[in-house]
Amino acid sequence: MWGANLNFGGFIFMCGITGFFGVKNKNLDETTVIKNMLSMIEHRGPDQAGYYVNNSMGLGTMRLSIIDLAAGIQPLSDGTGQYWISYNGELYNYIELRRRLQVLGHNFSTESDTEVVLRSWMEWGDEALEKFNGAFAFAIYDTVKDEVFIARDRFGKRPLFYTQTDGGYLFASEMKCFFGFPGFEFKFDEMSLSSILAHWTPLPSQTPFQGIRQLPPGSIMTLRGAQCEIRPYYALDFRAVDFDGTENEAKEEIRNTLEQAVKLRLRSDVPMGLYLSGGVDSSVLTSIAARIIKQKPLRTFSVEFEDKNLDESSDQQLVSALFSTKHERLIINHKDIVDNFSATVFHAEMPLFRTAPVPMYMLSKHVRSTGIKAILSGEGADEVFLGYNIFKETLLRSQWDTTDHDEKKRLLAKLYPYMKSFSEDNDSNLMGFYNAYAKEKIPGLFSHEIRFQNGRFASRLLKTKNDPFAGIQAWVAKDPVYSALSPTQKAQWLEFNTLLSGYLLSSQGERMGLAHGIENRCPFLDINVQKLASSINLRFDDGFTEKYMLRMAYDGILPGRIIHKAKTPYRAPDSGPFVEHALDYLNHLCESNALDAIELINPVFAKALIKKVVERTLAGGEDITVRDNQAFVYLMSLIELDKWFVKRQGAAYINPCRVDKLLVQAVDARH
Repeated sequence: MWGANLNFGGFIFMCGITGFFGVKNKNLDETTVIKNMLSMIEHRGPDQAGYYVNNSMGLGTMRLSIIDLAAGIQPLSDGTGQYWISYNGELYNYIELRRRLQVLGHNFSTESDTEVVLRSWMEWGDEALEKFNGAFAFAIYDTVKDEVFIARDRFGKRPLFYTQTDGGYLFASEMKCFFGFPGFEFKFDEMSLSSILAHWTPLPSQTPFQGIRQLPPGSIMTLRGAQCEIRPYYALDFRAVDFDGTENEAKEEIRNTLEQAVKLRLRSDVPMGLYLSGGVDSSVLTSIAARIIKQKPLRTFSVEFEDKNLDESSDQQLVSALFSTKHERLIINHKDIVDNFSATVFHAEMPLFRTAPVPMYMLSKHVRSTGIKAILSGEGADEVFLGYNIFKETLLRSQWDTTDHDEKKRLLAKLYPYMKSFSEDNDSNLMGFYNAYAKEKIPGLFSHEIRFQNGRFASRLLKTKNDPFAGIQAWVAKDPVYSALSPTQKAQWLEFNTLLSGYLLSSQGERMGLAHGIENRCPFLDINVQKLASSINLRFDDGFTEKYMLRMAYDGILPGRIIHKAKTPYRAPDSGPFVEHALDYLNHLCESNALDAIELINPVFAKALIKKVVERTLAGGEDITVRDNQAFVYLMSLIELDKWFVKRQGAAYINPCRVDKLLVQAVDARH
């Protein structure tokens, strides 16, 4: 198989946490186990390793030093030994919170945000989380109460997985940590996989494996003995009070709030860079960061594809020249996609419906080689400022029956200006399409049901015949906020809770960066930016110009070519590279019993799909549909997940000796 060997010894390895609590195995060597679990996430933090163990529990951290390089050692104690914290992430407003805590009488032994998190929780308990502006997942052990408190940030920027075993619980930043616990096995979960394939992404608590769950974004988990309590501390709600100022005042408020968000995320004791795609979002961040960053010039990075249909390099160069950045581009070809796909899936730990994470995996490796440890990214702007077509489509569909024919034609032309097949010359097919989807077909999921119908095709890869939408329907039905939202707000709520946290921030973002020790920071996901945008979106426009207010706020600051360009999704080549560079392997899958050996896969459908993709690609590729491409990439990633996790091929990479070399904290409190 292509790219099947991961050379961990050659990786430049960001923060990650892992631990276990309340396990009943009397023969458990806590020290060995925590080091084995840590060894699986060495790539997340090449600078330091540390652990704390007590009877039947352990906390471990792999640390990438960003702030307080010398003294931010983890796990960190409060000084009395009662509380110990393992922390993954960045608290951007830690300086302000530190000052408040000092006024309240707290004395600090470090300059790190980790200690601010710990002492905030000691002072305010659950309410501390409402004060945090950051991206994080952390675990705090109370030695007196013998309980573990675990929390995850509002939008799911940092992951946290957990599972129950031996009467207790395991938890970690990555599921692969569980390889380090004796006897743990991975098995595919039929219902979850069906849901993931249909929605393109896991629901907030899902994983593809039996018994393993995610702590949902904005949630707290408390472990006491054999009990596990999960409760939310934050709920998305886009029903903000409308902004009561003028449009010019709104533009100024956007600029001020974004500038503050960027300033907070430029706090670092190490050099920082920025991902520059050439779109509005990254160009806005470049304009802000280039003006205030101490490191001159600002370093920007991008991917460029040999396939010129996917190339945006000219816009990247325009923005780079305007703000005098030192720009580097990584040129990626089809063979690169194939060669790096296996490693990408290993780090994503999820089925992938497109190959877009592969270039980000490669780019983060390149960025780390330049000495950069933290990067600004434009992720979240489309969700916050309504930048996707799905928002405009939902708005149009929701008012379709009350809109006259000429107005429908005008809006359709405005909706798809860059797609020839949706031009006015061919609007009859599109009219028929919208007529068919003007009424809700899947209860509660009006905005996303077109996308989900495409996903239903991919779910045929599995032998299961259950309803892949039952889970998401039950979830939105019980949410206290969802039913009160407008159709556009429901679309926004679903994007935040599914594709953003479950794919863009994880498989395509955080996980690809952390594979090489790169921390992604997302100013558009600052809670103050999100709240402001909710009060302004659709206040000054008709909703059919994506990110209208963000564009207008930076009109005159950015070139008109950037401000007025149509939204172009970030894409990478999908099935084509595999046919071009792994044809023998694809033929082997069709001619052998390899697919039959993968639990839950429907080999008949899978083989027919491969043959279809191969034949049509070799014939020119014009007849391969979006859903064919998605299902094909899903299949390739399921094969990799089965290899890495279920069949555990390559488990020899568990090597606690490497952890020993990085140990700066090793506390054994066992009696």
